[in-house]
Amino acid sequence: MQPAQQRRAYVAGAARAAAVLTTVLAAIGLSGCTSTASHAGLDDGKPGDSGAPVAAAPGKYRTLPEACGAVDPKTLRNLLPGAEEDDPVYDGQATVTYDTNRRVGCRWKLETSSGTRYLTLDFERVVSYDPTVSDDDQAKERYEKKAAAAHVPGASETPSAPSGSSGSESGSGSPGKDTPKGSASAPSDSGDSGKDGSGEDGSKTEGTKVEGATPHASGTDEPGTRGTDDADASETVAPRRLDDLADDAFLDDQLVTSDSGIHRDVTVVFRSSNVIATIEYDQWSTNNKHIPSSEELQVNAEDLAQELTGRLSE
Repeated sequence: MQPAQQRRAYVAGAARAAAVLTTVLAAIGLSGCTSTASHAGLDDGKPGDSGAPVAAAPGKYRTLPEACGAVDPKTLRNLLPGAEEDDPVYDGQATVTYDTNRRVGCRWKLETSSGTRYLTLDFERVVSYDPTVSDDDQAKERYEKKAAAAHVPGASETPSAPSGSSGSESGSGSPGKDTPKGSASAPSDSGDSGKDGSGEDGSKTEGTKVEGATPHASGTDEPGTRGTDDADASETVAPRRLDDLADDAFLDDQLVTSDSGIHRDVTVVFRSSNVIATIEYDQWSTNNKHIPSSEELQVNAEDLAQELTGRLSE
């Protein structure tokens, strides 16, 4: 073959190869665009759907009030009468806790010739560590356990509890480690004051607890003697729920007799969103014939609880 013919054959073959290559590249490009568009269309069909569960709402409260300063001075003097206005007894003694954003408390004690009065406050901010369980639901579960332990009518012994765990009552994440050994302890789940059957000096004595307190006037000779009519009795029977206080609330009233004297322990527990507050208000009498008034202590404790719900919202 002559050189001229060879050149013409080469050019024709190259042209055919270029045409084939162009066709293949075009096909590949079209396929890629189609695939991309197809995936984009699928994504656009479910905007923002990542498949992750929606986190439960956090609780209303992120902090707690300073417990020893939570009670109005006038209210405090009414609850613990008999001391001078500037008496250091009204300063209270703060409960030792490891995290004051999770739990705080305070205790007051006033001794007089006729007996002793105690007032104890405890605030607990409940936090759920399960993203599917809200702080409020976790607090409600814990409150119901306290109500059941106090035998409040209608309280479930086995509440339908959220499955998630939460911070311990101590706020430290480890149950039972809230209070160092030898320091003041926080109230138990049952709402009992921890002084049942103990002497005024803190020594343990055997006492008899009278369940289901009924109203009786201070100074009557026999426990259980009614100082009011039946209508008033229904307002002081305990334990009972308090429907007009916070989100949930109950009151308990126990009369305890012992060799060292007689004392009445009134407890109010209420839940406001993710905070549970416990009030323990006790009166000791050195004279076994002088029974502390159920009505007076209950009214004072309820009034204080109403005051504290306002403090939480400040």
